[in-house]
Amino acid sequence: MNIIITNSNDTPIFMQIKDSIKESIFLDTLKEGESLPSVRAFASDLKISFLTVKRAYDELEKEGFIKTIPGKGSFISPKNMELIREEKLKQIESYIEEIYKLSKISNITEEEIKELFQFIFEEEQK
Repeated sequence: MNIIITNSNDTPIFMQIKDSIKESIFLDTLKEGESLPSVRAFASDLKISFLTVKRAYDELEKEGFIKTIPGKGSFISPKNMELIREEKLKQIESYIEEIYKLSKISNITEEEIKELFQFIFEEEQK
């Protein structure tokens, strides 16, 4: 598994791992039933504490993206399309909040923002 972590941003390492795995699941790079590396092996590969990887795995399991079977390992859970949709909706909401903030400080009207969205959707359909 190819995960790149960096110390140069504010995102904690466990979150970088968690987000990378989730993105791989969304993109179907990691498929249902596929096994993840063991916590210790993954930590060794990334040259980080196994507790960091364990925390990422625990969060992924709590969110329903992986299933850990004691003595066997961690595996990608069946895709829950509603869970994926909810995750993406949350991400879109965050982007919209940023757009709103930018529009306020830039004096861009709601109508102009709607026009931009309309233009983007129309272009996508061509």
